[in-house]
Amino acid sequence: MELSDLDLADNGHLVDPGTWTEEAALALAINDGIPELTDRHMSVIRFLRQEFTENGGNQPNERAIVKAMSDEWGEKIKSKDIYTLFPKQPSKQAAMIAGLPETKRKGGY
Repeated sequence: MELSDLDLADNGHLVDPGTWTEEAALALAINDGIPELTDRHMSVIRFLRQEFTENGGNQPNERAIVKAMSDEWGEKIKSKDIYTLFPKQPSKQAAMIAGLPETKRKGGY
């Protein structure tokens, strides 16, 4: 899938989060400087999508992402581990790649 195949808003987010696919995620990631999506990238993306769809549009901050991924991956991780995956502010960059609307909140903590 090419980026041009996606209906994007001016901010780079999908116009309709319901059109998201893993192929769309890869196109969005590549466009945003992430050349591949590893299992860990996808764990974060799936977590964000699940939170959004199952919890009334909730978009977790970085602290919540770190806690959830520590639990899922079975190891104590730090914020820098999530920044390694998503260097442009994880909660916002990962949400964009996950096809979620832009969040207006600040920071992760």
